[in-house]
Amino acid sequence: MSPLLKLILMRIGLGILTLLLVSVVVFGATQALPGDTAQAILGKDAVNKVRYEALRQQLGLNRPIVQQYAGWLGGVVRLDFGNSLVQDEPVTKLLARRVENSFVLVAIAALISIPVSLLLGSLTALRRDTRFDVSVSIGSLGLASLPEFVIGIVLILLFATQLFHWLPAVSNVSPTVPISQQLEMFILPAATLTLAVAPYITRILRASTIEVLESEYVMMARLKGLPERLVLNRHALPNALAPALQVTALNLAWLAGGVVVVEYLFSFPGIGSLLVDSVANRDMPMVQAICLLIACVYVLANLTADILTILVSPRLRTGLR
Repeated sequence: MSPLLKLILMRIGLGILTLLLVSVVVFGATQALPGDTAQAILGKDAVNKVRYEALRQQLGLNRPIVQQYAGWLGGVVRLDFGNSLVQDEPVTKLLARRVENSFVLVAIAALISIPVSLLLGSLTALRRDTRFDVSVSIGSLGLASLPEFVIGIVLILLFATQLFHWLPAVSNVSPTVPISQQLEMFILPAATLTLAVAPYITRILRASTIEVLESEYVMMARLKGLPERLVLNRHALPNALAPALQVTALNLAWLAGGVVVVEYLFSFPGIGSLLVDSVANRDMPMVQAICLLIACVYVLANLTADILTILVSPRLRTGLR
C-alpha cells in the first residue's frame, strides 16, 4: 500500500470519527433546547397530558437518551432523517431542492472567487510594493474586515434598489422553474459570497508566494541561470499553493455554513434559510440533518485539500516516499 493511500485512509477514518462526534453534539444540542418534539407537534394541545404522553410514547421520547440517539444514528446511516415536524414529509425529500439551490450558489461563488483570488495573490506577490500591490492589498483588507451581511446590503443598495435597478433584491428562486432560467436570482448572493471569501485567499497566496520567492532554493535556481518563468512555475508556485489550498478548502467549507446569513438576507431558498426557519419552528429532524450535512462538507473539503496539497507540493510528495 502506497504512503499516499495510507494517508488518505487515515484521513477518511478521522473524518468518520469527526462526523460521529458531531452527531453526538448535534443530537445533544437539539435535545437540550426548550420543549420537545411532542410539544412542537401538538402546539396548544400539549396541555392535554394524555395526548402528550401518548405522542411521546409513539415517538419514542420516553426511552433513555442513549437509545434515542442509537435509533436516530441508525436512521442517519440509512439516510433516513425522519419526517419534518412542520410539513410532515420526509426530511430528505424536503432537502433535495434546497441542497441543489445552495450547491449551485456555492459553486458559482467558488468558480469565480478561487481563480480570481489565486491570480491576484500571485500577481501582487510578483509585483510587490507597486501601486497594483498596494491597491489590491488595501481593497482585500477592507473587504476582509466587513461581515458578509454588510457586503450583501451594499450590493442590494447599489444594484437593486437605490443606484441601479439591474438585479432583484430578493432571490426568490421558484422550485417549478429550471435553475438555468433563474440565474439572475443567483448573481447578488454569489457576488456577496465571492467578495467575502476572495480577500482571504488572495492575502494568503500573496504572503506564501513572497515567502517562497525569498527562499534559498528559489535563489539557487536563479543563480543557476534558469529562466524566471521556469523558476516561478516549477519551484515557486507549486510550494506557494500548499497553504493557499488549505485556506481555500476552509473558505469553501465556510461557504457551506456562511450561506446561512447570505441566504437569509436575500430570502434565498437554500439550506441556510431552511436552517433558520427550522430552528425558529423547533423542527429538530430538519436541524439535525442540515447540521450533519454542513459537517460532511467541512470534512470532505479538508480531506480534498490535504490530498491536493500533497500532490502539488514537491516537498510533501518527497516526504511520503
